[in-house]
This record gives sequence, C-alpha cells and structure tokens, in this order.
Amino acid sequence: MNISIIAVGKIKEKYLKQGIEEYIKRLSSYATVQIIEVPDEKAPENLSDVEAEQIKEKEGEKILNKISTDTYVIALAIEGKMKSSEKLADTIDQLATYGKSKIAFIIGGSLGLSDTVLKRADEKLSFSPMTFPHQLMRLILLEQVYRAFRINRGEPYHK
Repeated sequence: MNISIIAVGKIKEKYLKQGIEEYIKRLSSYATVQIIEVPDEKAPENLSDVEAEQIKEKEGEKILNKISTDTYVIALAIEGKMKSSEKLADTIDQLATYGKSKIAFIIGGSLGLSDTVLKRADEKLSFSPMTFPHQLMRLILLEQVYRAFRINRGEPYHK
C-alpha cells in the first residue's frame, strides 16, 4: 500500500521531525509512506473572509496538483467523521481489499482546506472537535495509521 500525507507548510520543530521519522520507519514494513509538503501562502495577521478563502484556494491548488486520479483521498477536517482507531484500521483494510492501494491524507494549513479540496476528498476525517496545530497533526496521523496496521495484522499495541 502507498500512503501519502500531503500537508501545507514545513515542519521546523526538531521534536516533531524526530517523531514523524520514527513512525515512517515503523510503517515501512507495512506500507510505503511519503510526506509531500506544499508551501503555505503568506497571510497578513488580520485577514478578511475573502482573503482567507483566496489563500485556502491557492494552497488547495497546490495540494490537488499532488494527487493522482486513482488515489483515495481522506481530508482531515474538523467537520469530518470521527472514527475509533479500530474503525480507521477497518477503513484502511477495506481500501486494500478493494484495490485502493494509493491513499492520500490531506492536512491543510492554519486556515484549513479549500472547498475544492474537500470536494475532491472521498472521505473527511476528524480527529476531534478541538483544533490542533497542523504540524502536530502529521505526527498524530502517522501514529494512528501505524496503529491501524498493527490492529489489522493482529499485532499487539498498547491501548
């Protein structure tokens, strides 16, 4: 299985980079994982709603350019469906069973995702009604994907 995480912006914090690298290494025996970063748009402090939408659209175009037509897209969005770790594992297992070997998880920038990206998504996933820094979401997502593969293989993982 090929898993891409397409995310807006770069990770600057060393501790996040280390955690992300650790989970990519752990996942390597289950899937090919790649992180694709698209540049974030510079935004002034006090944005109008129109300016915010324009920025999300520009970032969205960059995201969509990284997705092939045969990729199953899961957008991380607060308004998405919440799942348990077991349900996420089931989703990944079902996709593999039915020949969807390319999955892209999309993490937007600080303003979120454009409507265009959300419309392209096959599924919207929410980790919580709370807002998390988009940089931290990469690490949380990778941990959950790793947990999903462990669950699907019947391998132990702490609860």
